[in-house]
Amino acid sequence: MRRREFIGLAGVAAVWPFESRAQQIGRPLIIGWFGSGSAVAGSPWVAAFRQRLGELGWVEGRSVVIEYRWADGREERFAEIVSEFSRAKVDVIVTYGNTAATAARRATADIPIVFAAAGDPVGTGLVASLAHPAGNVTGLSIQQTDLAGKRLEILRELFPHLRALAVLGNSNSPNVVLEMREAQAAAQKLGLEVVTPELRTAEDILPIFTALKGRVDAVFVCSDPLLTSNRARLNDVALSTQMPTMHGFREYAEAGGLTSYGPHFPDLFRRSAEYVDKILRGAKPSEMPVEQPTTFELVINLKTAKAIGLTVPPTMLARADEVIE
Repeated sequence: MRRREFIGLAGVAAVWPFESRAQQIGRPLIIGWFGSGSAVAGSPWVAAFRQRLGELGWVEGRSVVIEYRWADGREERFAEIVSEFSRAKVDVIVTYGNTAATAARRATADIPIVFAAAGDPVGTGLVASLAHPAGNVTGLSIQQTDLAGKRLEILRELFPHLRALAVLGNSNSPNVVLEMREAQAAAQKLGLEVVTPELRTAEDILPIFTALKGRVDAVFVCSDPLLTSNRARLNDVALSTQMPTMHGFREYAEAGGLTSYGPHFPDLFRRSAEYVDKILRGAKPSEMPVEQPTTFELVINLKTAKAIGLTVPPTMLARADEVIE
């Protein structure tokens, strides 16, 4: 047999177990994709997830179907989306963010839930522990709370004259509250004056930055679906008020934020596909430990730095994983 023919047959064989299981239940297996943000904001993550799922042998439309629902950062939609998935009898729910994953867990104890990115799953009570998550929920942590101090160190190095800092986040998010506390504690150790404005909706962004102008030197932004969906608006306002911003992942820097430090989200969503693959083959979420990021990346938006009159130290440019010009 020729090598090419053998490879082709091997690829078909890899799909057979999944297709036969789908045939046993009379339909393709269904993944309920619960996007807590917007479809536009989440499109790179969807692409990474789908690519890895295909590499693992799942064929969309034949052995698996993905049903997409997007909340656009509106938490009142969370319970409604999970109810829709329950009625559709999905085989697994994929989501991201602690609030969305917690809403899914509260709504169903029967459907397996995989969170592709959760800030502090233990601290917010989403799972019992990283090693033994318990229940029907597992996935990947982004160590959002743990990295708050590191992000602040980077911001201080980037902006050495930093004296007053705003720590900004969605007050409705338990995970953000934890990160805000950690950032405040780290800032106080550095002798910084800290301001924590109240933010609950996207409409709060403009008045908050307007009020902060002249009061603080920079803004430490705590990521959540609400701000992720509105990251372009947030950074447009920050730029108009000449305010340096620090973020938790690169998508914010790509949208005009000054800098970000955190895990590579497409990689996390690829890895979440591996959880889904195992669950659809019979694994139990309670027996699958929560994993953490393996790499972190520093991104600096040099275009934004120039626009606000900030000179980035050459040492930081050399350390950056990516410089946006």
